[in-house]
Amino acid sequence: MSNRIDRATWLELMKFVCTFAWADLSVHPAERSFVSRLLSRLDFDAEEEAQVREWLRTPPPPESVDPTRIPRAHRQLFLAAIDGVISADGQISPEERESLALLKELMDA
Repeated sequence: MSNRIDRATWLELMKFVCTFAWADLSVHPAERSFVSRLLSRLDFDAEEEAQVREWLRTPPPPESVDPTRIPRAHRQLFLAAIDGVISADGQISPEERESLALLKELMDA
């Protein structure tokens, strides 16, 4: 199995990152900046980039983020990106901390 990450997985990672940016019910400017920096590193087409920006305006539906769909080989990358966005504003809210703990639990299940 290859460790290369396909476009669909990158887009899924961005969906998770945006979901966690919304964990405390608002996206802070530092979190928005973090997402923008990630976007600049990825080779998304205009439609994919527009989708990510939409997730910053309106959070993805909860049922659309399923930790069991994250490939095992990429789970640490997802966790690192999520940790980056929730700590981007210099503080981790109780909601963010709880959501991250639940994600880790579900990823290990």
